[in-house]
Amino acid sequence: MRSLVQSLLVLMLFIGMSCNSQQSNKQSEVVAVTGDGPVEVIYFHGTSRCVTCKTVEEEAKTNVAVLYADQVSAGKISFASVNIDEPAGKAIADRVGIDGQCLMIVKGDHKENIITDGFMYAVRQPEKFREIMKEKLDKLL
Repeated sequence: MRSLVQSLLVLMLFIGMSCNSQQSNKQSEVVAVTGDGPVEVIYFHGTSRCVTCKTVEEEAKTNVAVLYADQVSAGKISFASVNIDEPAGKAIADRVGIDGQCLMIVKGDHKENIITDGFMYAVRQPEKFREIMKEKLDKLL
């Protein structure tokens, strides 16, 4: 049983890192934030999803809604779930510059993938995932 759990953790880390490597081929992290546009939190996924993937989405969506209710109402931050297997989702993925499952925080030229944090913490330590998201988003608001 322990071996199975360890294997699943390694698999989740591999999935998260493979998404990071796909994204990093297309763009490098931009330190400076340009523009006064809104912050977008976008969960990119395929049609088939596991329980962990769905949990990452739900936790991210809840975190944005609870932590930033006023900013969501004001249009300063948004959350979207995008299926990259659909044509409309593929177009959004192309705009952001990704081609795999990712949890992206986007503002202007700044793009950051936090899917690995989601896989590591959303299921068993959702409060840790919330803290990470808050830290990343507070810098951009």
